Amino acid sequence: MRLRQIEVFHAVYTTGSISAAARALHVSQPSVSKVLHHTQSKLGLKLFALVRGRLVATDEAHALFVEVNEIFERLGSLQKTISNIKNIGGGHIRLGVVPSLGLHVAPLAIARFRRLHPEVTFDVQTLHHDELFQALYERTCDIAIAYAPPLHPRMKRRLLKTAQMVLLFQHGDIPDVGDSVSLSLLDGRDVVGMTASGPVGDALAREMARRKVEVHEVVSNQTFYTAAALTSHGAGMTVVDEFTARASVHHGVAFRPFAPPIRFNVDCVFLEDRRPSKAAEEFISLFKSVIGEIQEGSGVELDAQGLAPSAS
Repeated sequence: MRLRQIEVFHAVYTTGSISAAARALHVSQPSVSKVLHHTQSKLGLKLFALVRGRLVATDEAHALFVEVNEIFERLGSLQKTISNIKNIGGGHIRLGVVPSLGLHVAPLAIARFRRLHPEVTFDVQTLHHDELFQALYERTCDIAIAYAPPLHPRMKRRLLKTAQMVLLFQHGDIPDVGDSVSLSLLDGRDVVGMTASGPVGDALAREMARRKVEVHEVVSNQTFYTAAALTSHGAGMTVVDEFTARASVHHGVAFRPFAPPIRFNVDCVFLEDRRPSKAAEEFISLFKSVIGEIQEGSGVELDAQGLAPSAS
């Protein structure tokens, strides 16, 4: 099948009619009919049947569509890559961050960087662990900042900081809490759990198994900030990264690190053959500084205008 035949077959299959396919492709109905007829003749397959005036896909068409749809998705990826290549510029940073860094740290870093470099613009997207390489490869982001990102032969990793998991809870759940808590404190408790938190969540699960800590998982979810929101509303305590915890603390909600600590790396990743621009390099350096200041609790909070104070 040639590309045009794939395109016509996909349009007819997904729209369910010749006329709708023609409108979607911005061509005439006779043109679609001709290509479809030629495709069926060349393949020796009947792909559609006319039943009570409606076009119905055959079993052969259903089987073929599985392969054709995959090709169509790759074509979409190619078009996206071409568009992003055309729009790349040194004064524009495409940033990918894991959701919990997008809650507080990334906005703070971007606001500060924009005060220093108002000519630089940003495009920001939140990415889960298994989406990092595709976003870099398709050039929807230039750099990504994540927790323990996956190893890939085409990706370079740069360590920014080491962070830790913490316990987020309502004050009434642990009265007389100290400066840190033991993981064994969770044993038998109601806990908001994580079902897809990547390698950081996996490390926590392994440590819990090693320490033989069993919890009563009352709610499962897929992001740290959702877990934090559930804790804030009294659904149960939860274990999250320290950045989500710091952004979630308010009257009645607190967090404590574990003793011994459960640590993870915060890394910046980019493609080996497409290193960060000068603007991106400066932003990476500033992002690292902001993480350090937040960890030290040095008061880098957004002001009333949503801007952070300049670095001293």
